[in-house]
Amino acid sequence: MQVTETLTDGLKRAYTVVVPAADIESRRSKRLAELGRTLRLPGFRPGKVPPTIVKQRFGGAVSAEVLETSVSEATRQVLTERGLRSAGQPKVELVSADLASDLEFKVELELLPDIALPDIASIELTRLKAEPQPETIDKALSEIARRQRTLEDVTEDRPAAKGDVLLVDFVGKLDGAAFAGGTGNDINVEIGGDGFIPGFADQLEGLRPHETRIIEVTFPAVYGAAELAGKTVNFEVTAKQLRLPVLPAIDEDLAKKLGFEGLQEVRETIGKQVQREYDQLSRQRVKRQLLDILAERVSFPVPQGMVETEFGQIWQRLETERKEGRVDEDDKGKDDDTLKAEYRAIAERRVRLGLLLGEIGRANSITVNQDELLRAVRAEASRYPGQEKQVLEFFRKTPQATDTLRGPIFEEKVVDFVLELAKVTESTVTPEELARDPDAPTVAAAPEATPEAVPEAAPAAEADAGQTAGEVA
Repeated sequence: MQVTETLTDGLKRAYTVVVPAADIESRRSKRLAELGRTLRLPGFRPGKVPPTIVKQRFGGAVSAEVLETSVSEATRQVLTERGLRSAGQPKVELVSADLASDLEFKVELELLPDIALPDIASIELTRLKAEPQPETIDKALSEIARRQRTLEDVTEDRPAAKGDVLLVDFVGKLDGAAFAGGTGNDINVEIGGDGFIPGFADQLEGLRPHETRIIEVTFPAVYGAAELAGKTVNFEVTAKQLRLPVLPAIDEDLAKKLGFEGLQEVRETIGKQVQREYDQLSRQRVKRQLLDILAERVSFPVPQGMVETEFGQIWQRLETERKEGRVDEDDKGKDDDTLKAEYRAIAERRVRLGLLLGEIGRANSITVNQDELLRAVRAEASRYPGQEKQVLEFFRKTPQATDTLRGPIFEEKVVDFVLELAKVTESTVTPEELARDPDAPTVAAAPEATPEAVPEAAPAAEADAGQTAGEVA
């Protein structure tokens, strides 16, 4: 095999490879002979088909197979003999594939860069820590109590006021025609509550049972049903029954109804859940610090093919968000050239950090084992209640889908490894300080406690006042 280097430009390499015709013919003859020993054709004993017939019937397919195998093996040999690490699948172009002459093809590729690892032990980081406050747990308990409320019919003849619940039927119309998902029967609507499109529940204040009112609302610009996004529609709402929500006391009886021994156990369960949320946010913050420091300390060329692939994915998401009306405030008013330059820089940073973390993992023998992958697959399946078996079967039959879970696991393991070696100082802060975006001038709201970890009691006979119908929610 003859190899000629035709390009050396940064990480780009190109070669012309020539495989002698004699080698190709030798492989072809050998493959035909192997096929003849196992071939079964009518009129011939197994393995006794004459070579001329084998060649006549299968010569074309065998030739194609041999050429493909020869190109693949020759390409691997080029990389191995020169100690090259390709950043992606090499691009191969056939120059001559005539069986009567030498096989000649071109190989173009980008190399993975040589990466000098930074001194991890000298990296200094601050891990922010926050603890759940009593008022946060109290708020979560109040939400749990709200979910356990009952609805009592109001017997007096009076209009609906804020906080009341109306049992209603409604029909929504766009340009005079009813639209899919806009009709609901026996739906509980809390006056002034959320759960419906903005303005829907508020306009029912003052409505009495057996009265009908036509209200006008505008769907949000960002809405699940694209044909309704930003549109103004009319709803004809008929009130059927006025109800009053009754909240249970937050006491030991409520705790036992939820399946706990006492109220203190409920508070502890909520506290643990909130702490997990804070710890997760804390890790995100320290990981971001780490990546920022690593980005500052390393500088090496990155394969532009990888950058373009990453940029393409970012730009595709941006265009999707544009169509859905979800443009980031920072991007509004910028032309495409400006946005592309900014996002291409982001893509290059991501590729560089990805390569660096990969090299740290490779140098320190960090790998993802089968048990870790299996746990990730099960976690992914748990995100689809009722469809877990189908999701697990999909991953079993689609190995490349499982591979998409490997990258994030590997990255987190490398980050854990670096955090173990770096100098990490813990600092106790308030939940608001933990939630603050370091790049933003204002303070974001602290993560709120959510009662998801606390099991619900058996559903009440009445529907929750937040219940909605069809697409209206």
